[in-house]
Amino acid sequence: MNASPGSSPLLASVIGGWEAVFLVVLILTWFCARRLPELWSGMKRGIEEFQRAVREVTHEIRGEEVSCEVGREDDCNARRDELSLWLAQGFDVGRIPFATGTFGSLVGVLWFASLLVPGSLWLYVIGMLLGLAASVKYCGEAERILGEQDPGSVVLDEIAAIPICFLPWVLVELWRLNSMPPVELFLSGNSLWKAIGVYVLFRVFDIWKPWPVRQIQNLPGGWGVTADDVLAAFYVGLVSLFFVL
Repeated sequence: MNASPGSSPLLASVIGGWEAVFLVVLILTWFCARRLPELWSGMKRGIEEFQRAVREVTHEIRGEEVSCEVGREDDCNARRDELSLWLAQGFDVGRIPFATGTFGSLVGVLWFASLLVPGSLWLYVIGMLLGLAASVKYCGEAERILGEQDPGSVVLDEIAAIPICFLPWVLVELWRLNSMPPVELFLSGNSLWKAIGVYVLFRVFDIWKPWPVRQIQNLPGGWGVTADDVLAAFYVGLVSLFFVL
């Protein structure tokens, strides 16, 4: 992998594009070491619930009887709630006992990187919008399940908002290269430090909540949970233009 202009040869030899992504995963895993058994159990449970939900939807589409008979309706609803909560909590990342928004945003960086892989702006935008729609739905469900407004353990909103932070930078590089930029362009050499800057800015704006970020949280359900992160990400995208242009 070639180092970007002006980057340190030593840094380029150690950290490339995907190596940086894997490093983020390793750091996240290290901080979560004490909760790995619980996280793994939650992931397995979430996958099983997702598979079960897919089967039920398939039965409904085919007009077949769904497995939720009268006596099992409460059990089925409980399983759906578990799946919704697992997704809203960022695959159980939100259950880490500290800095949940920070860890959720790290998962958002991975989500951003995965949206770049197909090399299509349309797929990037569609994936970003689907992520936001999922955030509205499942964060709202999490509020209902937990009986709290914008629970601290819910991090899907941070995950879904991160690609918005990087969108202006993506558009700038698309204009420069006349093609969709690769992951390595953002996560290697000097660009890695810019990406870290975007990440830090998002955490600052998400915590600071300048007008109207704080006020928009009053929207009902998952709309309020998601909208403040969207506005914070919009601010970050504008500020990022000063050091990516």
